[in-house]
Amino acid sequence: MRAALGERYSAAVVRIETGGRVRFERAYGTLSSEAGALNVAVDARFDIASITKVFTATVALDGVASGVLRLDKPLIDLVPEWRDTAHAPITLRMLLAHVAGCKSGADYRTLLDRDVEAFALTEPLAASPGERVIYSDLGFMALGVVLGRATGTSVRHAIESTLARLGTSGVTFLPRVTERATIPATEREAWRGLVHAEVHDEKAYLLNGVGGHAGLFADAAAVARLGEWYLAPYAGRVTSLDPGLAREAVREVAFDPVLRRGLGWALKTSDENSCGARMSAQTFGHTGFTGTSIWVDPQRDLSVVFLTNAVHFGRSDMRPIRTAICDAAVEATGG
Repeated sequence: MRAALGERYSAAVVRIETGGRVRFERAYGTLSSEAGALNVAVDARFDIASITKVFTATVALDGVASGVLRLDKPLIDLVPEWRDTAHAPITLRMLLAHVAGCKSGADYRTLLDRDVEAFALTEPLAASPGERVIYSDLGFMALGVVLGRATGTSVRHAIESTLARLGTSGVTFLPRVTERATIPATEREAWRGLVHAEVHDEKAYLLNGVGGHAGLFADAAAVARLGEWYLAPYAGRVTSLDPGLAREAVREVAFDPVLRRGLGWALKTSDENSCGARMSAQTFGHTGFTGTSIWVDPQRDLSVVFLTNAVHFGRSDMRPIRTAICDAAVEATGG
């Protein structure tokens, strides 16, 4: 962690839990590389990028538990834009497992004068629904729309209010102005300058900071709590989710040679994954482009949360550092 400070990220927090309790939590570095930047606190909220997808998936599963949504019913009642199109067979399960056939994303520069939400819903598919895994921002952008329509509210309200009810107050889109000073900055880019306390993902930015695929800000404790909701049923602890759905979410729904897919979660597929060689084959997790990750091992009752602002120094591969941290966490907690 210390060796990479100032080279791979300016700010980082690591939180390791076993048995649902904190074993290690520490903050490293400063909120940016600017002169005089403040030190990072363990409760600093980071732009968690695509870990947003797992929070969004959790809201969807809560909707299934309450009867508002169904996993295997085509979504055309909520997305009439899909009626009589190739999208028509798409189900919630397909969106959650990245097998809906949606394209992975789009160059934001082609979206500057477009309705980005409509684009996500109507862009032609890259594969037939159910055919294969395509990790897709567009699919989760569409999922955010589904959640808003299913609850009769906005995407933001549907996600934030459900997460607060489940017990993660403070996980939010669009941080308040008074909170900006404690949030690590992400990338300095030609389009927006230094991105600080606003979403790094360009497509989410064009959605006014709110997307089903990216845009949430959270601290390490909240991300660990997300993992605990799915880990607790394996250990006989209480969870805020329906235990059956929580278990189903971390079982294989779709095979992929790089990362198998559950419902929202990625599942360890090989020792080349960023959870490393020591976490068990039952491990599930997710990463975020800004330099964030969570990996959870039910066999060891272990979760490892690693939040950074790695894009602050460029878009380099964080896998070696993520792997080293997960390997060290397994060793330090009894191997």
